[in-house]
Amino acid sequence: MSDVIAFLHTFRATGRDTLRNPIPNVLVGDAKAGEVYFKAKCGSCHSVTGDLKGLASRIPEPKTLQQRWLMPGGGRGAASASPKTVTVTVSAGQKFEGRLDRIDDFTVTLVEADGNSRTFVRKGSTPAVEVHDPLRPHKNLLPGYTDKDIHNVTAYLATIK
Repeated sequence: MSDVIAFLHTFRATGRDTLRNPIPNVLVGDAKAGEVYFKAKCGSCHSVTGDLKGLASRIPEPKTLQQRWLMPGGGRGAASASPKTVTVTVSAGQKFEGRLDRIDDFTVTLVEADGNSRTFVRKGSTPAVEVHDPLRPHKNLLPGYTDKDIHNVTAYLATIK
């Protein structure tokens, strides 16, 4: 029994006990290399003097900063992102547009600007459905990130005060 207890005590406790489980430092990258990457991949949509001005002051915890840009639309940072919208074109060519409420293989529901909700039954590719996701460019980049890219960009973003 004492061997089992000793074994169990080798596992780290869960939770936010920072004395026993310190949060790892994620600022291990090269900020200059992160700046080069940022300018090449992110600079066409984001600016450190515009939408990201003061970013590290608004999100001072490096781990949170890293999670916000790596998990687009997830967590508390999603509140500032524009919602997904959708355009549904029925067979007569009439288009309906609005905020995407729900979509699956069988239905699509949108909320129009006036607050009215519309649901369309889907059968294959009818009606035509086009989803507009403002976070799609971020999501498309996710599979291409290397650990080095992640750490370098995080180190760079932490300098934007």
